[in-house]
Amino acid sequence: MISERRRLLRLLAIACLAPGAVAAGPPKVGERALALTIRTLDGAVIDTARLGGKVAVVNLWATWCAPCRAEMPMLDAFYRAHRAQVLVIGLSADRTRDRPAVIKAMAGLAYPAGMLAEVRPDIIGEPRVLPMTWVIDKTGVVRASFGGEKAPLTATRLEAALAPLLTRR
Repeated sequence: MISERRRLLRLLAIACLAPGAVAAGPPKVGERALALTIRTLDGAVIDTARLGGKVAVVNLWATWCAPCRAEMPMLDAFYRAHRAQVLVIGLSADRTRDRPAVIKAMAGLAYPAGMLAEVRPDIIGEPRVLPMTWVIDKTGVVRASFGGEKAPLTATRLEAALAPLLTRR
C-alpha cells in the first residue's frame, strides 16, 4: 500500500504536469490564493471561494506539533470574537488514519477544521513548516502569512494583519 505522503506527492506531480496546472506550493503574500474546498471533521463543506464577504484565516497544524497546539486556543478566541467577519479554518497535516486524534484535539474549539490530506495537493503543497497560517482577504488575495518565524503567532500579530481588512461596525 502506498503511503499517504507518497500518494500526495504523486498527485502533486500529476497536477504539476497537467495542462494549465498551477505550481504547487504555499500561497504567497500579494498573490491570489487558490480556492479551497474543505470537508470539515463534522462533514460540512467550506468553499473559500464562497465566504460571503468574510476574511479567511487558514491554519495548518498537526496534533504532534506543540507550537501548533499552543496557538489553537488563541485562534479559537479570535474566531469567537470575530466570527461575523472572519472564518478561521484549521487544516490538520496529520495522516487520515489519525482523524480520531484530530477530532479529539479540536474538541471544545469553535472554528472548523478538516484534513489537509483531503484537499487538492496543488493548492497548498507539502507543508515545509508547522504551524503555518495565511490571512486571505475578501477578494481571495493573501495579505499575510505566518510560519517558520522564531516568534509564535500571537493575537496581537493576527489582529494587526486583519485590522485593515475588517469593516468597522
